Amino acid sequence: MGFPGTWMTESESVVYRVVPKCACSSIGQILFYSDHGRFFDGDIHDSTEGLHKWAQEESQPLIEANARAHRSYAFSCVRNPYTRILSSFFDKIAGIQRNGKRYRGKLVPMLTQKYGVEVGSPEDDFQFDQIASFRRFVLFARDTIRFRRPMDPDIHWSAMAGHVGTYVANGGRYDHILFTEKFNEGMQVVLDHIETPVKVDLAKVPRFNESEGHGPKRLHPVEDYFDDLTMHLIWEIYHDDFKLFRYDFENPANKMPLGEVDLDEVHAKLSD
Repeated sequence: MGFPGTWMTESESVVYRVVPKCACSSIGQILFYSDHGRFFDGDIHDSTEGLHKWAQEESQPLIEANARAHRSYAFSCVRNPYTRILSSFFDKIAGIQRNGKRYRGKLVPMLTQKYGVEVGSPEDDFQFDQIASFRRFVLFARDTIRFRRPMDPDIHWSAMAGHVGTYVANGGRYDHILFTEKFNEGMQVVLDHIETPVKVDLAKVPRFNESEGHGPKRLHPVEDYFDDLTMHLIWEIYHDDFKLFRYDFENPANKMPLGEVDLDEVHAKLSD
């Protein structure tokens, strides 16, 4: 299986396990900058040089050798499950992608037909019942994760523990897992532990939110999207994420973690 979703600087100063919807654009650009003194021109997910990625065949033996021997500082980044799935909905389901099309082609029409999800369009300024459609989307996300139907789960809403866990299960070990909600603080911990060819000043790094501006704005507070049934489904999908990464399941309005991640627990629970 190897190390899917793993990126590494060309200088091998640091290894990063990507978790979708958890500041991965910003982190990737910081890693790119730390080697080259410039940001990648475009979405870092589209880069094919300047950063080792498991998806690039020539990078695989380098990443694998490094990860198995734990030669470099290794980290990942997580996010509150409530805000992460909301972000996935507004970006991937309700939003228009960078190529001007809907995500995954026929996905949205299928969601409309089978689950009653409505998302509006740029022509009507994305006028739709955000709360009702989001709750129906959560039912769909649960079906993909629990039953793998009507399709396999998508990386943007599959559980963070699954992403983080592949690195551990295949012989890697983390030195740090940071929170999207405390991004600068957590990223500074990473930078303080590594030697990079180019020094990074986090205060001067722009935010790279590649999904911004392509769809509707969220109209309501986070907690308004989650009734009892939706919270039940969220627990069914993400109970490991809440427990391992110390997020508050009881209160969707509290996006902040309740404590630090216990790396020993992460390695023990995700190693098989």
